Amino acid sequence: MGGHVHTVGVESKHGTINIDTGFIVYNEQNYPNFVKLIQELDIQTQPSSMSFSVRLDNPDLEYNGSTLRQLFVDKRNLFRPWFYKMLRDILRFNRMAPDAIDGRPTNWSLRELLDEHGFSQPFIEYYLVPMGAAIWSTPVTQVLDIPARFFIQFFENHGMLTVDDRPEWRVIKGGSCQYVKEIIKPFADRIRLNHTVRQVERFPDHVTVDGERFDEVVFACHSDQALEILKDPSPAERSVLGAIPYQANEVVLHTDTSLLPRRRQAWAAWNYHSSGPLENNGPVALTYNMNILQALNVADTFCVTLNDSSSINDEDVLERFEYHHPLFTLEGIAAQKRHTEISGIAHTHYCGAYWGYGFHEDGLNSALAVARAFGVVV
Repeated sequence: MGGHVHTVGVESKHGTINIDTGFIVYNEQNYPNFVKLIQELDIQTQPSSMSFSVRLDNPDLEYNGSTLRQLFVDKRNLFRPWFYKMLRDILRFNRMAPDAIDGRPTNWSLRELLDEHGFSQPFIEYYLVPMGAAIWSTPVTQVLDIPARFFIQFFENHGMLTVDDRPEWRVIKGGSCQYVKEIIKPFADRIRLNHTVRQVERFPDHVTVDGERFDEVVFACHSDQALEILKDPSPAERSVLGAIPYQANEVVLHTDTSLLPRRRQAWAAWNYHSSGPLENNGPVALTYNMNILQALNVADTFCVTLNDSSSINDEDVLERFEYHHPLFTLEGIAAQKRHTEISGIAHTHYCGAYWGYGFHEDGLNSALAVARAFGVVV
């Protein structure tokens, strides 16, 4: 239960340490309904840190964007004119981005915005693409195809276009599994785990799930999974759900700190790593420092790495997983606006984070929309 809520209990000399490997952080500003939910469940939380570092092998570059000192943790950055150009472009982008999308069509891409305004290659490849790829677990070559309005509105809403007014991030004490345990308590005995759903068929007055009859069905899963399960999906369902694909990402929980920046002062909560030029890169390679994110006061450094398993020392591997994340394309953003065309039709309802920015609040908001369709006041 819980989708990307996946907390792993790791045994250590300090006892069992609960480490989140999927959903990790939230903030009160951008997750208002999620905050209400965990308050209703009386879930304990604690502050977190959302620092970000970039480590490149070609060119050899390393920086952490948290402080001026950490920006220049690699002293060579002091003598690189293109590094200062990148910093100037960050400030320029932050100032002009919200106005740049005014009056533009929703299918105007980030690439088109950057080309029109002449942003530098270091800014794009060493800052903006790493940020976008890390946020959405998106292949680096596809970040620039994200709709500019979608990208910039997310940055603006999350305080990422300013250096002094960013939201305070928090984590759930004891791991995000704590809220899932509480939310399912009233109906835990009716949950069927490890039960593959193969087919949903609709009839005029009911639906069947693998032959079992129900009044309504709610697809609280990925868009591609819903489309695969449906028997005889409508043209609208094929069009909408098919426009929002998912990307598989390999995830490893481990203690190999060589995946973090070479300089310890550059270590951040989120650590992006690229071994080659942008056009040669595939899935995003990213390592979360869980000691920073979850404030773990232990000797070992616990890391969660996406798509860089070959670089991890096998002896340091604790668990391996595969998670799937939505890819936000021009077609997908347009499809999000068609939720009411397919949800609430033919006794069928859809919810999931893919209806928004791909995060917990988005999944919850779409679930609330389904609840309202049932006449539930929330």
